[in-house]
Order: sequence, then structure tokens, then C-alpha cells
Amino acid sequence: MAILETQGLDAKQKQKLLKTATRASVGVSVCLVLAKAFAWFITGSLVVFASLLDSLMDTLASLTNLFAVDYSLKPPDADHRFGHGKAEALAGLGQAVLITLSALFLLSHALQQLLQPDPVVNIDTAIWVIGFALLLTCALVLYQRYVVRKTQSTAIAADSVHYLSDVLTNIATLVSLSMTQFGWLHADSLFGLLIGVYILVSAMRVGWASIRILMDEELPEAERQFIIDEVLAEPGVLAVQRFRSWRSGQRRVVNLDVAFAGQRSLHDINDNCRAI
Repeated sequence: MAILETQGLDAKQKQKLLKTATRASVGVSVCLVLAKAFAWFITGSLVVFASLLDSLMDTLASLTNLFAVDYSLKPPDADHRFGHGKAEALAGLGQAVLITLSALFLLSHALQQLLQPDPVVNIDTAIWVIGFALLLTCALVLYQRYVVRKTQSTAIAADSVHYLSDVLTNIATLVSLSMTQFGWLHADSLFGLLIGVYILVSAMRVGWASIRILMDEELPEAERQFIIDEVLAEPGVLAVQRFRSWRSGQRRVVNLDVAFAGQRSLHDINDNCRAI
């Protein structure tokens, strides 16, 4: 049995990146909620409300990630021999449930608004607020994508999906407000419906990715073959059999049988496998 760390950065560097990303996410989400709540208050726009609802869900998700990532980084102990990495996948699954509920709530309001549209006021101010939210969210998404490339974090990847949806909802909100300003009265409701559908699809993707990890799905074929090739390259190793693998947060866990020549000890080969 071997537990493999993600390649590239060492453990301390990855932990620092993950903690910085979770804290940045919480800070940005709070700013977005305050800005969009103000925009909704002065306009009464459904599409602004949709964007606000999306940001509220992002805030809850970010707070969940803040605790889940910190917990997942705890080293293995007597009760959790493979570490605590699946806390990330549990957080991702919880986020998917929250996002699904918010999307259904939004869709119901959008349908009601489509049948009985209300006027939208103070559109110019709302456009400036949403434009600010768009720039702030884009900066966060770019940083999260960098962290995911370096750490392969499931929780940060899920959080990035939320904020990418926020980028799209902000763009849709700006388009909708502009169309409403020029007399397209149903634009607010129609864009609210589109945003709701997009959020619902995103939730399904995040939930499915989390379920695959929780169900101990095998690593991708390319990763499995790389590990096998590295083990076979060890001097004295003759064959690899009964190869099994799964992910646990930042770790790849591998269970395999190795046939090796008598002059090599199992202890030496196992230590080398941990370094792959």
C-alpha cells in the first residue's frame, strides 16, 4: 500500500496555497454579497436577485471549504489511516445540494416574474455595482485555477466552478440590465431563468465529481500506468499485480502486489513507491 502526494510542490507549499485560496474566496464572497444586496435593494431586479442568490450560495460554499480543506490537510492518524482527504469531496457534495436548492428557488421566482413582470429602477447604479463584482470575481477565479493546477484540490475546484458561474451570471446580469434599460421588459425574467438552469447544471457536475471520489473511483488510466511504470523501473521489481487505486483529497492511494527479486527488501521498495 502506498499513499502518493501530488507532484510539484511540497506539502507545506500546497497547504499554504490551499489555505490562502479558501480565505480569499470567503473575503471575495462577502464583498460580492454586500455589493449585490445593495444593487438589488435599489433596483428590485430579479436578475440582480439571481446573482445575489448565487453569491450567497458561494459564501456558504466558501465557508464550508474553509473548514473542510483545513480538516482534510490533517495527517493520517490511528482512526484515519488514509488521511482526512475525503472531507473535500464531502464539502463538494454539500455544496452541490445547496446550489441545487438555490437554483430551484430562483427558477420558481423567474417563472412568476415572467408572468407578472415588475419594473426595474436605478439601472445605471446597478450596472456599475455588477461591473465591479465581475472584475473581482474574475480575479478570484484566475487565482483558484492556479491553485487547482498546483494542488489538484477537489474542494477548490468545486469552489472555482461556483465563482465561474458567478462570472457568467454577472455578465448575464449586465446584459439583462442593459436590455431592460432599452425597454425589453421580459429580459430580467428570461435571464433569471437562464441563470437558474446554468446553476442547476453546475450543481449536478460538482455533485457527480464528489460522488466519484467518495465511491473510490479508480485513478485515470494515464496516472495508473505512470505509477505502474515507475514501480517496474525500480531495480529488482519483476511484476506488478492486483493494482488498485483511488483519490483521497491531495493523495493518490495505491494498493498493489509486487513481485521482486530476493536481494531487494519489501521495506526499500515501499519507501521508493511513496516517493513516486
